[in-house]
Amino acid sequence: MLQHSALETVIKKLADKNTTVVGIIAPAVRVAIGEEFGLGTGELVTGKLYGAMNQAGFKIFDCNFAADLTIMEEGSEFIHRLHANVKGEENAGALPQFTSCCPGWVRYLETRYPALLPNLSTAKSPQQMAGTVAKTYGAKVYQMQPENIFTVSVMPCTSKKLEASRPEFNSAWQYHQEHGANTPSYQDIDAVLTTREMAQLLKLLDINLANTAEYQGDSLFSEYTGAGTIFGTTGGVMEAALRTAHKVLTGAEMAKLEFEPVRGLKGVKSASVSLFDTQLKQNVTVNVAVVHDMGNNIEPVLRDVMAGTSPYHFIEVMNCAGGCVNGGGQPIEGKGSSWLGNI
Repeated sequence: MLQHSALETVIKKLADKNTTVVGIIAPAVRVAIGEEFGLGTGELVTGKLYGAMNQAGFKIFDCNFAADLTIMEEGSEFIHRLHANVKGEENAGALPQFTSCCPGWVRYLETRYPALLPNLSTAKSPQQMAGTVAKTYGAKVYQMQPENIFTVSVMPCTSKKLEASRPEFNSAWQYHQEHGANTPSYQDIDAVLTTREMAQLLKLLDINLANTAEYQGDSLFSEYTGAGTIFGTTGGVMEAALRTAHKVLTGAEMAKLEFEPVRGLKGVKSASVSLFDTQLKQNVTVNVAVVHDMGNNIEPVLRDVMAGTSPYHFIEVMNCAGGCVNGGGQPIEGKGSSWLGNI
């Protein structure tokens, strides 16, 4: 994949006093970027990264906040589909529902299995939700016109650049047009930097993350739950969804938040969750699957779905082995091996 860098553009925007530059930080970045500054592999540097980006001129928007929004939307959508199918309603929504936050997976489905697009969750990825929020509600928080807000997502994934450029992802602009604005179209996300590119930017600005004082973040956009935090690893989206579904269906938290059957590095993981649905007033069993390292593992799963023989109600798919934490934009070990191999 050819990678286009927006590094020069971002640096120019940071120097523009008439522009508010919002840095949207993915969960997988904070456990990888420290390696670029001599810190230990996998060391969590959230506060230092906040501090370094604040020093560079960014407003901090933690993508974990947006991941919480995504899982509420995705989890609610799944519950709606499940209930509608159990009741036999028309236009109930296709099952199994697929997660929709991995752009490589979405593009694969679009090109190879377009008949299964109705199975995709309609929820946007955390990156895209963050961009929309930053230029709508965030415009009020920053006291800036949305067209003067420049959103920069910092991602472990090179495919996020393509996702951000898709023409349909200009929801904030559409919203403001519907409310009387008259400006040229702009994207929800203006630029995407990989983990490596953000490290390069900080070095160009002579900011050493390892020596930077920790910073707490900006406003409520730095608040998030543990469910949002685990989005970056295989099984994390599913585990977050199951926590949400359990709370909505039963009215109670899961006795144990860690749902271990969907964790680990097996190519395809599956599990069943039985619970009493207070809305349907009956016991229901939800069958889920988690797929990563997509090129080696997804085809048998999709063939079963196409044949109508899949036992699953909800399937998480991530393109990269191990999930976003091992994305193509993460630090590269000196011998060229993947970042995940060092853990």
